[in-house]
Amino acid sequence: MDIISKAYAQGGSAGGGMEMIIMLVVFGLIFYFMIFRPQSKRVKEHKNLMSSLSKGDEVLTNGGLVGKIAKISAENDYVVLNLSEQTQVTIKKDFITAVLPKGSIQSL
Repeated sequence: MDIISKAYAQGGSAGGGMEMIIMLVVFGLIFYFMIFRPQSKRVKEHKNLMSSLSKGDEVLTNGGLVGKIAKISAENDYVVLNLSEQTQVTIKKDFITAVLPKGSIQSL
């Protein structure tokens, strides 16, 4: 009888391995839908924004600067922004976070 009860005890632990696999799959799905997928969506939107920039667009940068694009350098990904009539700033294209509607600078 002692051998049979030990066999039943060992057989019960095999189901625990399956529960662990199911839990890992659930955590993998949570990671994918809550972290990986939204991040890749943001990256795709930012790439589309970078490719759609053109001269004359009013943009907002990561640092909070608002300006109008005066020149786009295609070979090294830099943009020249006019902050005012006299002030120009050269920044990397990656630091542009949003394209503002036309006339936004004048309304500030």
